[in-house]
Amino acid sequence: MLHNTLIRCLLWAWALLLAGPASAVSVAFINPGKSDEAYWVASAQAMQAAATSLGMQLEVQYAERDHLRAFELARAIVARPVAQRPDYVVFSNDHATGAELLRLFDGSGIKCFVAFSRLAPTEEAQLGGPRQHYKNWIGTLEPLAEEAGYLTGKALIEQGRRARAQAPDGKLHLLALGGDRSTPSSVRRNDGLQRALAEAKDVVLEQTVYAGWTREKAAEQSAWLYDRYPAARLVWAGNDLMAFGAMQTLEQRGGQPGKSMWFSGINTSVEAMQAVSSGRLTALAGGHFMAGAWALVMLYDYDRGHDFIDEGLQLERSMFVLFTPAMAEKFEARFGERYDSIDFRQYSKVLNPKLKRYTFGLAPLLR
Repeated sequence: MLHNTLIRCLLWAWALLLAGPASAVSVAFINPGKSDEAYWVASAQAMQAAATSLGMQLEVQYAERDHLRAFELARAIVARPVAQRPDYVVFSNDHATGAELLRLFDGSGIKCFVAFSRLAPTEEAQLGGPRQHYKNWIGTLEPLAEEAGYLTGKALIEQGRRARAQAPDGKLHLLALGGDRSTPSSVRRNDGLQRALAEAKDVVLEQTVYAGWTREKAAEQSAWLYDRYPAARLVWAGNDLMAFGAMQTLEQRGGQPGKSMWFSGINTSVEAMQAVSSGRLTALAGGHFMAGAWALVMLYDYDRGHDFIDEGLQLERSMFVLFTPAMAEKFEARFGERYDSIDFRQYSKVLNPKLKRYTFGLAPLLR
């Protein structure tokens, strides 16, 4: 017994030695979203909570949904004196910006990590993967986006059947609001919907449009979609904002979300959780906003000599849960808009030598 206790103490002391007292690791996050956009604000807040928990320095700069601004931010970081540059930079491949960002950081001495959305297969065919053409591109962590599209699509279809929302032809008619055509996570969410549709022989997909992730564009597009396809009573959306835009248009026409038409969405905003609780939103999947926070755990370990290469350089992990009203209420009670109650140190392999595999998911945090 004494021998085992001594071993545990030595292991913990070794972990603490590895963890400090070296200077704090610095990370810059080029956030592709808007500074008032619920999803990307939550992503940044979760990353800040992880950085604080792990003793890292984090700076967040928003591209405000402007891909040219993302490039400007990258150039500004590279232009800093060497001593003022971050050790690592994290960014997403939103709107296919990833390859150019990698090029801009090449030769800067800053190690790059792609999170949230990886490079497209065509881009990787040209550039290779991490640590190949761009040596300082050390890895990728991406939520299993196809899972989100599938979970919400399947739940939406099941609700349509329960509500007997079939048209006179006996089939359910569905409209799809995608994010954009180029972001890999957007494409994969749509792929998930297609998988759910392939399993459902009683559903007709009327049309897929791309609303640019915005409420305003979705409201505009849903107006003519409702006119064109009056039999459609199911609306699948690639995020919550687009679902709310389509709901807004329905309500302006006297309809009732959750009663005359049914909607799905993806994300964990306060508005989305409230919509699930009230029944306005039929299906909601979320948890992928944590991808940046989990990336910091990987960078923390990498910086201290524990390379994640043993699990792979391009990790794709299940991060989504399908929210019930009860789970939505629990999420709000546990986190609200703050994530500093999470001890991210428990997910580090350096600080937990017995940990063999990263467990990155939202479900364990809701138990």
